[in-house]
Amino acid sequence: MSTITKNDTRATSAEFGKTTDHVKVKMPDKVIVHQLEKQLNSSYSEERQCSVSIADLPSYTVGVDITSIRPSSNDRNHRHYYEALIFILEGSGYSIIEGEKVEWQAGDALYIPPWSWHQHFNTDPDKVVRYLCGTNAPLLQSVGDIDCREEAG
Repeated sequence: MSTITKNDTRATSAEFGKTTDHVKVKMPDKVIVHQLEKQLNSSYSEERQCSVSIADLPSYTVGVDITSIRPSSNDRNHRHYYEALIFILEGSGYSIIEGEKVEWQAGDALYIPPWSWHQHFNTDPDKVVRYLCGTNAPLLQSVGDIDCREEAG
């Protein structure tokens, strides 16, 4: 029994032999978010206890956001099914990933494995930490809404 509706255009394994090399680019209505950090996602930021600006772009496989953590502060301990790559833009601090402390500073890149408990800490009493985070959350949403997240406590 199929759960695919008539309007669903996703391919299944049955269509594998029907692939083509005649590709046409379909430009989306939106390809840029200007001044991303001004696009603060208030409800998500409140949940995470830090400022998060999520790029609202039509990507089905990758997502990006910029997060800011106030001086001498941290976000909530959390985990998610999707992978995350974090590039520290400004500041210094550390993360606890599955109980392991990993120190970082501006210019460093950090990998967060799927479903690992993690929390980020800004150790500077005067400066905000800013990082760029790329995830594959949209891919997991696209293939079956399996992009679960969980906040501790």
